[in-house]
Amino acid sequence: MTKARRLRKIADLAIMNFKPSNYWLDTVQMPAGTPGNLPEHADVAILGAGFTGLSAARTLAQRGAKVAVLETNTIGWGASSRNGGMVLTGMKLGVETLAGRYGMDATKRMYAASLASIDLVERIVSEEKINCNFSRCGHLEVACKQSHFDTYARSVEVIAREFNHQLRIVPKNELRGEIGSDIYYGGMVDEISAGLNPASYVAGLGRAALKAGVCVFENARVDRIERGSRNGAPEFRLVTSCGDLFAKDVFIATSGYTSDVTPALRKKIIPIGSFIIATEQLPEALARELSPRNRMIYDSKHYLYYYRLTPDNRMLFGGRAAFFPETSNTIRRSAEILRRGMISVYPQLRDAKVEYAWGGTLDFCFDTMPHAGRVDGMYFAVGYAGHGVAMATYLGAKIAEQISGGADENPYANVPFRGAPLGLYNGRPWFLPFAGAYYKILDWIS
Repeated sequence: MTKARRLRKIADLAIMNFKPSNYWLDTVQMPAGTPGNLPEHADVAILGAGFTGLSAARTLAQRGAKVAVLETNTIGWGASSRNGGMVLTGMKLGVETLAGRYGMDATKRMYAASLASIDLVERIVSEEKINCNFSRCGHLEVACKQSHFDTYARSVEVIAREFNHQLRIVPKNELRGEIGSDIYYGGMVDEISAGLNPASYVAGLGRAALKAGVCVFENARVDRIERGSRNGAPEFRLVTSCGDLFAKDVFIATSGYTSDVTPALRKKIIPIGSFIIATEQLPEALARELSPRNRMIYDSKHYLYYYRLTPDNRMLFGGRAAFFPETSNTIRRSAEILRRGMISVYPQLRDAKVEYAWGGTLDFCFDTMPHAGRVDGMYFAVGYAGHGVAMATYLGAKIAEQISGGADENPYANVPFRGAPLGLYNGRPWFLPFAGAYYKILDWIS
């Protein structure tokens, strides 16, 4: 190894001397859950105190229901406080793919729901006075290949014609007005998308639910759910680490952390790790060079990167660096991979220190679609595939309205929810290394 390479390696090690912790959680104080013992009975028991569960709980309580949220850890512990804080329009799959699968009418309902979901987040932030840096800054998708950029024009035309929603194409020679990088072939902007601090948002949702009368029990692991009756009426019995709870209805809102408590649901959900690094605070001029319009940015690969500036001018850079869920090893390995990726996009950040690195677990379904409805008599909403900030909030509220007797406005009610072919999956994702290799090959050939 040459002296220059040794010095660069030493410098890189110093730059990577991060603390393995979540930057967002350093910016907020989470609310405490409800003290005391579980009640004997609730109208609705909700598993999971993240975006889905707390949004549902708030809506149900406002409609007069007695609600108990059971959280294995603490409020906002899972992906709701660990994501990039991107509040995005659309879904993981493109509209042409969706229309081919489900027809244009169903796709229109799904797309309209994605727009309405952002409006709902904005309304909750306003009504509950949640200080989470919500901003309609728009998102930018950047093309990693010319063929990817060529598809943007078709998407813009279809979305304008069929959904009456305007996107804007950014050719390569104009891209510097959107991003301080020269590696992409162009971009596509949607001005409707937003950004926020996800930990502050889920903390605000927690406070709003508690204020509405919801009981949120932390460190209340659900070990078993049984069907039965109480006083002659059919009910569920939830056996938890804090005692038993009876409930008329149960809503599963556990996303990537869904367990064997609901085996029929778990075997249809693939928990996938997603990891993020955050740099030191950057000088204002450098931050504006990197992201002149402060967009939420992601690229066009299957094995994608997503990135943005934080409110205090750090570069937050995430991706599927390792597909397995977070451990100390996967976080460290992913941080090294992500830093190399960040520098490939932004050579200007070669000397920027990485101060934070963390991971979370996303919930993908085999069709890469959200799903909401009922399984084994219980309600659920899962499968956000990295688009969960807004859609989890929305589906939590919509399923809550359905539980409390309102209209069924679930846009995914008629989407088939299939598991793995031939029953080759039991909820433990043994195939993730192969899936990761497959997506890397797709990115190479497509």
